[in-house]
Amino acid sequence: MNKKINLQIGFLTLIILVAAFSRMMPHPYNFSPLAAIGLFGAAHFEKKWLAVLIPLMATWLSDVFINNMIYAQYFDGFTLFYSGFAWQYSAYILIAIFGVAIYSKKVNILNILGGALGASLIFFLLSNFGVFISNPIYTKDLIGLVACYTAALPFAQGTLMGNLVYSSVLFGAYYVLQQNVSFFKLRHLNYSK
Repeated sequence: MNKKINLQIGFLTLIILVAAFSRMMPHPYNFSPLAAIGLFGAAHFEKKWLAVLIPLMATWLSDVFINNMIYAQYFDGFTLFYSGFAWQYSAYILIAIFGVAIYSKKVNILNILGGALGASLIFFLLSNFGVFISNPIYTKDLIGLVACYTAALPFAQGTLMGNLVYSSVLFGAYYVLQQNVSFFKLRHLNYSK
């Protein structure tokens, strides 16, 4: 039984890594799997510290690859962390905690959609607050904060669409696996209508 649990943790981790590295495919701005993998991990890892750690590590690994292979010309040397990463990673941690709260008892279409919407809001508010704090073009007052959030609105659509699409794919595919492959029924969440 313990071996089956470890294999399931490994498989969930693999799903999350594949989703994180799907960022290499061409996509619209902010159309990303990162919030969705936090929500998916929160719903499916029995140990909730894994629900935070695994998606965060997958995000970081994909960031290291992207920053050093795709965007290397924008950095001075090998880059482990980019400026502003703390705000974005804090958003991903909060999204995973939010996911733990909303998926603790059941997973259904309504709370998958609610998770994607909530994750989009968390990411928008926190990551753009980081931009406001660190970017000198915004005055450090309410007017500057509103200007920062207003400038970020065009990117919010990509975030929301990415969260909706990736959440649907991750949760939907895993639901189908749980229904059809006994290996995935070990920790069967209450997927309901």
